[in-house]
Amino acid sequence: MIITVFLASLLGAMALGMPIAFALMVCGVALMLQMNMFDAQLIAQNTIDGADNFVLMAVPFFMLAGEFMNAGGLSRRIVNLAMALVGHIRGGLGFVAVFAAIIMASLSGSAAADTAAIGVLLIPMMKQAGYSVPRSAGLIAAGGIIAPVIPPSIAFVMYGVVAQVSITKLFMAGIVPGVMMGISVLLAWIWVIRKDNLKASPRKSFAEIRHAVVDGVWALIMPLIIIIGLKMGIFTPTEAAVVAAVYALFVGMVIYKEIKIADLYGLLLNAGKITAVVMLLAGTAMVSAWLITVADLPGQLAAILEPFMDNKILLMAMIMVVVVIVGTAMDMTPTILILTPVLIPVVKQAGIDPVYFGVVFVINNAIGLITPPVGTTLNVICGVAKVKMDEVIVGVMPFMIAELLVLALLVIFPSLVLVPMRWFI
Repeated sequence: MIITVFLASLLGAMALGMPIAFALMVCGVALMLQMNMFDAQLIAQNTIDGADNFVLMAVPFFMLAGEFMNAGGLSRRIVNLAMALVGHIRGGLGFVAVFAAIIMASLSGSAAADTAAIGVLLIPMMKQAGYSVPRSAGLIAAGGIIAPVIPPSIAFVMYGVVAQVSITKLFMAGIVPGVMMGISVLLAWIWVIRKDNLKASPRKSFAEIRHAVVDGVWALIMPLIIIIGLKMGIFTPTEAAVVAAVYALFVGMVIYKEIKIADLYGLLLNAGKITAVVMLLAGTAMVSAWLITVADLPGQLAAILEPFMDNKILLMAMIMVVVVIVGTAMDMTPTILILTPVLIPVVKQAGIDPVYFGVVFVINNAIGLITPPVGTTLNVICGVAKVKMDEVIVGVMPFMIAELLVLALLVIFPSLVLVPMRWFI
């Protein structure tokens, strides 16, 4: 009965158009009434406790780093570098999009921001070169969702806080799967353009390549600082977010000189608005998480999944199918905040590594960003490319299937996550 109340109240509130944060509060109230323990002070207390977490301070700083990166010209230089290196290959602008997506994923950790930045720069060029705009938009959207997987990742921060798992281990474990996603999208691109009559861009001269590398080197240094700093224990993930923001600001203002003092207020305001939404979600999700524990919802779920508990691969496959379905209707952050406290006790009971589960879980949620009808990243690229949603859905399908195949491989072969993780830690 508790599971029914939980799902009915949450989905009912969302169906009425209520924002996710307030839907979570409604869900919490419904659970309290069901258990005959309603207390408004408990709602307020758990909401505050949910947002009052040192690790969550990484969120505003990673958001700020993304704002500084885009405004400071780092994104544009990464695309220019990719153009210089692979733009001359047949279908080269698609290669540029994927290459840029992987590099930018290691800078911002935001799928929407990366998709918008790459789309604004490449969509006009791809259109002018005769590429299918819906397919190009689908490619860029599929590349954009690599951002939550390769560190720094806001999604890993949220999962790590709720699941009480090392965020540094999550960051390191996400590197190889993120690159695998990029390779899968690239292979899908090669396949879909095999019959297209596309002209390659002229090959850049050595001097032009050298200029692009020198101009973009400051952007490439940023992920190295974060990864090396985390690996050597120089700073925590929260401190890494501060380093990333300060570095992006320094490069944007002093090196590239594209951020002016007058721009800072707007950039800080944008980062603050997005952070406020995320932190409110984190706070209200803690109400539901606490009540989920009190009501022993994980225990009831474990009883339902009992037939699969002895087979880790089958259990993971069942969970991933559920998450894929949820991802079609819900955004990444609320899905992570809602499902993690329900699933993590079941995962631990089955003997599945919570770091491995977190990586696969976040990848699944990232793919949800390009699954219709709610896919956030699809909406972003529709606005940037000025194409209809149904056209982009068709365009993104080959790339989404490729990333789902990567997800399936990670479920069947956990060592693809666990072995590389040990290399980096």
